[in-house]
Amino acid sequence: MLTELARRLTLLALMAWALPCAALTATDDTGTQVTLETPPQRIISLAPHTTELLFSLGLGSRVVGVTEYSDYPPPAQAIPRVGRHDSFNLERILALKPDLVLAWASGNGSEIIDRLRQFDLPVFVLEPDTLTAVPEALVRLGRLTGTEERARVKAGQYRGQLEQLTQAYSERAPVRVFYQVWDAPLMTLAGDQYITDAIARCGGHNVFADLSGKTAAVSEEAVLARRPQMILSAGEGEPESVFGRWRALGGIPAVEYDQLVLLPPDTLARPTLRLVDGLDQLCQVIDGARQVIHESGERST
Repeated sequence: MLTELARRLTLLALMAWALPCAALTATDDTGTQVTLETPPQRIISLAPHTTELLFSLGLGSRVVGVTEYSDYPPPAQAIPRVGRHDSFNLERILALKPDLVLAWASGNGSEIIDRLRQFDLPVFVLEPDTLTAVPEALVRLGRLTGTEERARVKAGQYRGQLEQLTQAYSERAPVRVFYQVWDAPLMTLAGDQYITDAIARCGGHNVFADLSGKTAAVSEEAVLARRPQMILSAGEGEPESVFGRWRALGGIPAVEYDQLVLLPPDTLARPTLRLVDGLDQLCQVIDGARQVIHESGERST
């Protein structure tokens, strides 16, 4: 009896010792499997969203280098810069001796990523491109950094908020939305962009959702023809300068109802856990437009 008990206790002790020594493996968004022998202690982040995800996992103190626009959370602003999203100081990166580099495929580009791998740096690419991909990406990052338990808790909270907002708003009367990405040339969201999905979850309808890709160039005439009831954009400028062209043109319900709204620049733009906060704000402003349309007597469809 005592011998069997001693054997089991020894086995449990060996398992407890081996667990932190086990290699950490995860597959990134390019299909590349990355393996680390131990949790990384010196991490470089090459995109604002990967910096934010690291802080979400409590790993901010391990981040030794970031890109120019990694400004959230505030402590990230004090971390040394290693370049912009599309150009980096390779010597500075190597001097920081990272044991993990987080990259952004479409922002950094394959040439930069391949160059870093030539120096035997473990590069993990994260580019969640849907609202539901964010928590899944966080869990994979948690697995690679030894913080999977925390990642799963955070991911579960995000999924719960996403489901609550979707249930609350998605079946309400639709609102026709034009989302202005850029002014000159005039750019909008197409059907494959996750913000188009966010608009739909709020009961809105992106009037250019039928276009393929993530963004598309459109003409003023095309916008006027689709008669949006609301025009959205994101940024820190003055709303009048962003939407002045539409007020000058007139002839669309969004101007008549004064539903031209400038959203905060980052909460929807970065695929991080803050997306659900941005979705909450988005749903509230779309619901405000819905109320104005209802009071006007116009049908939303």
